[in-house]
Amino acid sequence: MSTGGLLRVVEHFHSIQGEGVHMGLSAVFLRLAGCSVGCPWCDTKESWPAHGHPLVPVERLVDTVRQARPALVVITGGEPLQQDLTSLCQALAPLAIPRHLETSGVAPLSGAFEWITLSPKRHHPPQPALLARCHELKVVIHEPADLDFAMAMATTCQNMCAASPGPQLCVQPGAGSATGAHLAIRHVKQYPQWRLSLQTHKWLGVR
Repeated sequence: MSTGGLLRVVEHFHSIQGEGVHMGLSAVFLRLAGCSVGCPWCDTKESWPAHGHPLVPVERLVDTVRQARPALVVITGGEPLQQDLTSLCQALAPLAIPRHLETSGVAPLSGAFEWITLSPKRHHPPQPALLARCHELKVVIHEPADLDFAMAMATTCQNMCAASPGPQLCVQPGAGSATGAHLAIRHVKQYPQWRLSLQTHKWLGVR
């Protein structure tokens, strides 16, 4: 899907990481185009079609990060691994800014990252390699079956992960889902190894 030093890009901007383990840190987001997962609750459906978005030189993305000097750079989507991230990660490496990947895990891993957030989906489970490599497991919760899926994914991650104690575990209520919020809070109270992730950037009105 990418062409040499070009990537299909939806947007790139400097904001804060609004969710997950690194919530609150300054971050440049590189939102790449293309996603075949098709989650019905997705809040960035404009990212699904790859070819509706421009090919952007990798160096332009690196310049955005260089000028912002954030705490981390987040490569997200869409599903970013549907493009080859090798050249982007190589170009970002000299900046010595931690590279974070947010992925559903449905495509092969490319590029090198200091942190991988895996957000697996019940209807399109991740590849085993991503379960073994992730640092953070973040599951979106809408209904009880999502909690069962989260527990199963956590068990698989912990069994496959070479490093102890395995990934950080997060449940995140689906946007606007009162049921998801209730279930996620109850889950965290019952299982203290899990934490609640919230989309705080939406509360703050920032991207």
